[in-house]
Amino acid sequence: MKAGLEVHQQLDTQRKLFCDCPTRGSAGGRVIEFTRVLRPSKSELGQEDPAAEFEKERRRKFVYEAPTESSCAVEMDEEPPHRLNSEALEIGLQVALLLKSKPVDEVLVMRKIVIDGSNTGGFQRTALIGTGGSVPVGNREVRIATVCLEEDAAKLVDTRKDGGEVVYRLDRLGIPLIEVSTEPDLRNAEEAEMAALEIGKILRRTRRTKRGLGTIRQDVNISVEGGARVEIKGVQELSLIPKVIRFEKQRQEGLISLARNLVAAGAKVENCVPVDITHVFEQTDSRAIQSALKRREGVYALRVRGFVGVFGTEVAPGLRFGAEVADYARRLAGVGGIFHSDELPAYGIKQKEVDEVHKTVGCSQRDAFVIVVGRQEAAKRALAVVSRRCNDALTGVVPETRSPEADGTTRYSRPLPGSARMYPETDVPGTRITSGYLLDLTRNIPAPIEKTAETLKRLGASAELSSQIVGSEWLPVIEELLSMNPNYAVTAGAFLTQDLKELEREGAATDRLDQETLLATLKIASNSRLTRTQLKQAVQLMLESEVKAEKAIEMIAERTLSKSELDSIIEDVLARNLHIIQERKEEAFKPLMGEVMAAVKGRAPGSLVSEKLKERLQTAVARENQ
Repeated sequence: MKAGLEVHQQLDTQRKLFCDCPTRGSAGGRVIEFTRVLRPSKSELGQEDPAAEFEKERRRKFVYEAPTESSCAVEMDEEPPHRLNSEALEIGLQVALLLKSKPVDEVLVMRKIVIDGSNTGGFQRTALIGTGGSVPVGNREVRIATVCLEEDAAKLVDTRKDGGEVVYRLDRLGIPLIEVSTEPDLRNAEEAEMAALEIGKILRRTRRTKRGLGTIRQDVNISVEGGARVEIKGVQELSLIPKVIRFEKQRQEGLISLARNLVAAGAKVENCVPVDITHVFEQTDSRAIQSALKRREGVYALRVRGFVGVFGTEVAPGLRFGAEVADYARRLAGVGGIFHSDELPAYGIKQKEVDEVHKTVGCSQRDAFVIVVGRQEAAKRALAVVSRRCNDALTGVVPETRSPEADGTTRYSRPLPGSARMYPETDVPGTRITSGYLLDLTRNIPAPIEKTAETLKRLGASAELSSQIVGSEWLPVIEELLSMNPNYAVTAGAFLTQDLKELEREGAATDRLDQETLLATLKIASNSRLTRTQLKQAVQLMLESEVKAEKAIEMIAERTLSKSELDSIIEDVLARNLHIIQERKEEAFKPLMGEVMAAVKGRAPGSLVSEKLKERLQTAVARENQ
């Protein structure tokens, strides 16, 4: 087996790649809606891309929602793109340098034909910024093929099947993406996961990548000996990569084995003509067919010579060849699915009807048939797809793009695109990359995040907490706080990674708190020496009462216990628990500490409470021993 990765990561820049719109989506504001129909264009060499031709055959209409706060005429393809975002280029080149890639002398933007609706102009802009390099995986290096900078696609919102419309939203379109592609050096599922993890660490080292679901995705390219390259596109969870690879390896091996059996049995797929068999089902009990007949649709069948038992053959765990064929029919012809002879009688179709179909289409004992229900044009198009896919089964694995499912299985998506979809972008000037510029970028590459983790551990954070902090979107905030007030960084980190989530679960509108607001709040809180509990209370007050950070912290700080009030609480707890002190001596500290902290309610630092309680407990134990 051979595998390669394409890791796509959104960059956390102020503006989009080719315009001045912000990269953070907006919840409100005005939304403009418009409709487009996209058609493929040929490359500059006059070639047609198979993926673009596939989308053309689907004949879909695209509806776009354009929020005015986060998209403009550039996203609508009504205005030429602006200059390439220099901030995004800087981040991309730093990643290339960390991967030991060779930066290009001049960055030239290309257009990549994409007419699935995810781009309003029918193409995606992309630019090569580095070639070569490597990433460590175990005890060896996996080669890097390319490092590219490109614009993210629009977000799919809805698919309106009745009208053949697909709805996209444009706030994500144009957000800068970095794409890191490896050579096909990965030998198993585990290596692929390790490679993705290592590339992810390098991307996070820049401290300028977006975090959260949908901000990073992996495309996995896989082939086995005797098979073909298949691309699994859009794997978002790191843990899903090995599952997808194992499944796809089994699927390709299953298809190769099936092809051998078909050839050995002398199977041959002819250019069969679909047969109208609507009359066979005029009195059928099948609800699906009954509904179609009421809509004045028909039932059509195709004979497939030598394929008896093939559609029911399992080519991978839980995946039969019939399901593979059905996916093709759905995606390429737009029908709801197929019936095949290996699964009938079933679904209300009786044996008598099966026998009649056999007779009508002229099947021998070695032949199979496929049934499609629908409008004549769509049904015949679907059966042509079935015929073509069955013919491909004689050769084994088809080069294609597939989509991952949550359980690690994959489904047919579209044909594999080729180089014919690339051509130059003439609206964006090239950007020269000088040696002096690269030297400055090298000097400004941030330290590995592991160093920050070690610093946090030295300041008292547990290994688990330090890992949570450096792996979170709040790492830049904590690092800035470390440079100003390191002693407060652990408290702030625990609040950001744990308490902030707790506030969100409690219904607080934490999405109103951006990094700038929280950093300013933490600076004031550190100067006021707020405890973690007090910090949570102050932020909660800010969200509920909409008071400024300084005022909220001042109000919470006023509730802090005085020295005499704390002493009084401790003495009261000790007096109520003399029997525990008599029985457990110094070991009574833990239950007593819990009771004291419950009474303090976050109005005093835990370290101070612990220190005072230990002093009073030692005195009480000494008194009991006299």
